[in-house]
Amino acid sequence: MNTVDIAYRMQDVHSDIRGPLFLEAMEMQRAGADILKLNTGNPATFGFKMPDCIKQALARGTERALGYSDFMGMPDAREAICAYHKGKGIEGITPDDVFIGNGVSEVVSFALLPLLNAGDEVLLPTPCYSLWSNSVRLAHGTPVFYTCDERAEWMPDVGDIRKKITARTRAIVLINPNNPTGALYSKDVLLAIAQVAREHRLLIFSDEIYDRLVFDGASHTSVAALAPDLPVITMNGLSKSHFLCGLRAGWMIISGPRDATKDYRAAVAALTSMRLCANTMAQLAIPAALADSKTPRDEVTKGGRLYEQREATVSALADVDGISFVKNKAAFYLFARLDEKFGVTDDRLLARDLLHATGILLVPGSGFEYPSPDHFRIVMLPEKEILADAMRRMGAFLDTYHQ
Repeated sequence: MNTVDIAYRMQDVHSDIRGPLFLEAMEMQRAGADILKLNTGNPATFGFKMPDCIKQALARGTERALGYSDFMGMPDAREAICAYHKGKGIEGITPDDVFIGNGVSEVVSFALLPLLNAGDEVLLPTPCYSLWSNSVRLAHGTPVFYTCDERAEWMPDVGDIRKKITARTRAIVLINPNNPTGALYSKDVLLAIAQVAREHRLLIFSDEIYDRLVFDGASHTSVAALAPDLPVITMNGLSKSHFLCGLRAGWMIISGPRDATKDYRAAVAALTSMRLCANTMAQLAIPAALADSKTPRDEVTKGGRLYEQREATVSALADVDGISFVKNKAAFYLFARLDEKFGVTDDRLLARDLLHATGILLVPGSGFEYPSPDHFRIVMLPEKEILADAMRRMGAFLDTYHQ
């Protein structure tokens, strides 16, 4: 039988979060190994429970979820989403600007496909959550990576963004709060990026899935609230703030001048209607979740699990010789740096060696399109005692490691 050739668009598509090393770890687990999965941000697997308000909303609305909903989403869910983002300062939006999808993962494809022709460029941060870079490639676009500066707490380098713009550039992607760095972008940086988009007539995609998981009394600012004159696509959802990854509740909102996005909106509507509708059970949860600010707030304040797990991780990691990091201000990730003394030239090999020596599964920096092999992401979702012990075991492994 002839070999089935794959399409060229798949050549650079990769997923290190659940890629070959993850599959290897699962084989080890089936053989009896104890694997600590610090590779994926999946709260439910670490004992985070569904909030009672979500359970009640699902129980009350089950019958409503049996049929297809409107292809854009249930009206009450879109109204709740619109009200939430208006409360964050996004002007001029209505429920008709909201498209609900099966997680942000799905709406990213809805957002990119109508925009890109073959060879069109999208500016993406590095490090970058690979959903975005892979989705650009699958849409026949070209990802162009701008630098986020570790020395400036992982803020986007606006000068580098400007240098990367060409005649083929169509959009700038912001991931704020950021995955994998946990950075929270300042208002000044967002205003500067909006000005770049204004000057070059670029669309802004803003992935804000972690906007409710912000530490130390800080607050998140939506770029769309700072630039009502620009077309901005804001994305958000419930996977992280209310631990509902499996329900796949995500959405996108189109804001800015309607005459500039008329054709784009129609194209997004055509795509969303092709898949009939998003998961209706998940849509039942949206109004209840967006009315529940207490659940995420309790997690990120002192005494909350996410807060205490972050503190335990950074405290233990600070004692590991040869690792440095910028403490995250949001989300539940650290993007740590390895000293040159380890001689790491292949970060995927480092991750594999760590897995086999300790049972700790991490994603190396190259899995986030990072150009140098000296970083890795830590997911801070296990209980604080487990995380502190994992950091100590990692330190013991590194004490004798060199590539």
